[in-house]
Amino acid sequence: MILDAHLLIVDDDERIRNLLQKFLIRNGFLVSAARDAAHARRILLGLDFDLIVMDVMMPGEDGVSLTRHLRETRTTPVLLLTAKGETEDRILGLEAGADDYLGKPFEPKELLLRINAILRRAPVVEPAMTLPKVMNLGDVRYDVDRGEMWMGSGRVRLTATESQLMRIFSTNPSKPLSRARLVEELGRDGGQAQERAVDVQITRLRRKIENNPKQPRYLQTIRGAGYMLAPE
Repeated sequence: MILDAHLLIVDDDERIRNLLQKFLIRNGFLVSAARDAAHARRILLGLDFDLIVMDVMMPGEDGVSLTRHLRETRTTPVLLLTAKGETEDRILGLEAGADDYLGKPFEPKELLLRINAILRRAPVVEPAMTLPKVMNLGDVRYDVDRGEMWMGSGRVRLTATESQLMRIFSTNPSKPLSRARLVEELGRDGGQAQERAVDVQITRLRRKIENNPKQPRYLQTIRGAGYMLAPE
């Protein structure tokens, strides 16, 4: 089950609507309810849901029609509930874009299993990782946007290659980067000579970052993997 998944129940039968809402809340879901398709449309203007559980037979707009409308703009999973158990009716609902179909009457446990199965299939959208604008490296600050390094109120002068290396490391924080990768990112031809040149540049950069360059805390050597910038 998705933690705190928010469900919308759409059913014109108040008794069923309230029973479903209480049952699903007891099973760990956040639940909102709508009494018909028009009410659901108004709710959906201001809220997003992880899944919609909807009755097919409702006065006014039915569940199949509302599902078809939702599919024009949304990918929210839909589980249709209906007293109609005919194959043709199920096909109509699925063709409209429903993810599953459950005939009434049903066991609440089966509804719960179907909801969880749909939620497991739904793609999880990972939040985009936001890189910090300023990285703290002990007494040193690195402004990612400006490409500037500061110690207190004084700016630390960086060579062109050191600036390039800091930009590479700052876009890959806490991620080991191989010597070959650094050579490539610096736009240089490969080879052992260039990789040794990177080692020299790393040593110089450490002198500007670390309190003790021989025991680096922030610009680390990762055995067998390369170098890694580990900001606070």
